[in-house]
Amino acid sequence: MDETNPPPPGAAHPGASPAGAPIGKVTLQGLARELGLSTATISLALRDSPMVAEATRLKVQEAARARGYVANRGAAALRTARTNIVALGLHDIVNPSFTELLAAVEDALSEAGKTVLLGVSQEDVARQTRTLGTLAEYRPDAFLVSPAAHSRVEDLKALASTGIAVVQVTREIEGSGFDFAGSDDVTGVALGVAHLVELGHRRIGMIGGFGAISTGRKRFAGYKAGLAAAGIPFDPTLVMEGPGLRAEGRKAMARLLALDEPPTAAVCFNDLSAFGALMELQAAGLLAGRDFSLVGYDDIEEARVWYPPLTTVHTFIPEYGRAAATLALKRIADPGRPVERAEMTPELVVRASTCAPVPVKRRPL
Repeated sequence: MDETNPPPPGAAHPGASPAGAPIGKVTLQGLARELGLSTATISLALRDSPMVAEATRLKVQEAARARGYVANRGAAALRTARTNIVALGLHDIVNPSFTELLAAVEDALSEAGKTVLLGVSQEDVARQTRTLGTLAEYRPDAFLVSPAAHSRVEDLKALASTGIAVVQVTREIEGSGFDFAGSDDVTGVALGVAHLVELGHRRIGMIGGFGAISTGRKRFAGYKAGLAAAGIPFDPTLVMEGPGLRAEGRKAMARLLALDEPPTAAVCFNDLSAFGALMELQAAGLLAGRDFSLVGYDDIEEARVWYPPLTTVHTFIPEYGRAAATLALKRIADPGRPVERAEMTPELVVRASTCAPVPVKRRPL
């Protein structure tokens, strides 16, 4: 159009219909530009996906109806073809156990010709929803997810509703109906308790873990099962819940040592919390393996180089990482196959941080 000679006010634009509406097809890209959203969000909203907020879905659908949008089924068919992308949503990568997991998953999927996209939720469900929603825009063939604390079944079903295969790894939402690969955590912690009982301990604490995550629930169940098998009554004052972090492990050990009758041993939610507990023992003038017995969980590389080297439970992280990748590939190939679980049976690794019980002097906080 010659902009030096514009049409008079009120006149129809040369490229418009008599009613003033633009001529030509309304596209996803056009709706996206107009509404300030991504094309993936527009596509999901038009499919009524719960991954898009209700207000946004209604806004997109109303705009599409008003403009006479007609879906391009040929383009849709192209979009449903394999992308050879697998999205991995982890709740944490600070813990070295998850870098081990990531490496194993990436190696297995790379061998199968897949590219891995990573998102991290940092134990925040809202952040997890945003992160997984962004990853979904790349139309991955599958999602591997270690759910953040307080995740619900609906959070995973929202992913599956888009037609993407979902596999849970390390953690799970019990009863969600999705494939799972991880460790048999009940058996694993029970092994640690049984080792301490065999050494003669009767007053055994637990450091770390909480009920908002499946690993916390399972490892706590393993602790109680180990006590029950030995005929030791459960004492809730010996349980110090908290995130599996060094700082939390140190605080928990300080609280245990401050009890009127401190335990002589403890099992830990993971190796990181055990490392913190080792530091607090040293600060109190005590040595694990001489004055107190401590058992970790995971057997990350660092566990063998601490002083003293940490007795811990080996959970076969690379193995179940590869199993999770295999489950994803099988689910991509056959979406209707029965749900499968791959739970690795842990093994106790005895090093120098455990010994026969000795009386532990109470330490005030």
